[in-house]
Amino acid sequence: MFIVKIPGINGEGKTKGCERAGNAILEELKNIHSNESGNIIDTKLLDLEEIHLDNSNLELTNKLIYENSLEIFDEKPKVIFLGGDHSISYSIGKAFLEHCKNQRKKPCLIIFDAHADCMEPIEEPTNEEWLRKLIDDGFPSENVLIVGARNIHQDEIKFIKENKIKTLSMSALTEDLNDMCDTIMEFANGKELYISIDIDVIDPAFAPATAYPENGGLTSRQFVYLIQRMKRIKTLRAIDLVEINEKEDKKYNNMTVKLGAKILSELL
Repeated sequence: MFIVKIPGINGEGKTKGCERAGNAILEELKNIHSNESGNIIDTKLLDLEEIHLDNSNLELTNKLIYENSLEIFDEKPKVIFLGGDHSISYSIGKAFLEHCKNQRKKPCLIIFDAHADCMEPIEEPTNEEWLRKLIDDGFPSENVLIVGARNIHQDEIKFIKENKIKTLSMSALTEDLNDMCDTIMEFANGKELYISIDIDVIDPAFAPATAYPENGGLTSRQFVYLIQRMKRIKTLRAIDLVEINEKEDKKYNNMTVKLGAKILSELL
């Protein structure tokens, strides 16, 4: 598994600290000796790269993320991107779409997030608009699934309905998690899959250090099970993990970073 750190942030100041999450997660990973599948975790053997960014120049930042991601998709069978905030998923998603077009494959995007991120976008979309901008730029909305959103603005609800974007509510997830995993896997069937994980899909009791925490989320145990199931999807090509604020997490004994490392370990 190829791991790429992308310390990009564009959250209007609310996500400052997320740019340090990649290094913090990898440092915490050193304390995890094996994952629940029994695979030994040796951080010295990880295939790592970082896309070096200047967050004061958003146009250049997005260009670099896009170009590097496209090259990675062409060269690597599977990749994990460590953010950064959710704005990085716009440029990764553009590169994924281009790669799938070149390979004549259907792109699929599954987002685990407490929010829809479909507000009216600006030219360089923030973490609140990236998905809408990506769809406006051509990502097929029928191949997008939002999982776990529980605070959606009325403008976003309108956009979701008009574009026939599929959603899976938190209540449906918690009613029968196993069955919902089957539903998600069925949605991805026959398509190249990119999974985007905003840590705020998990309840702030377990992941407090994030810009927009929302009560009523998944437990850390539920999400670990969920990601273990997603890992089995044969066409899984890319995963990103975003919105962990390393700076804020110091107040919580690095609880959120530790959970990020746990999620990463289960993907290895």
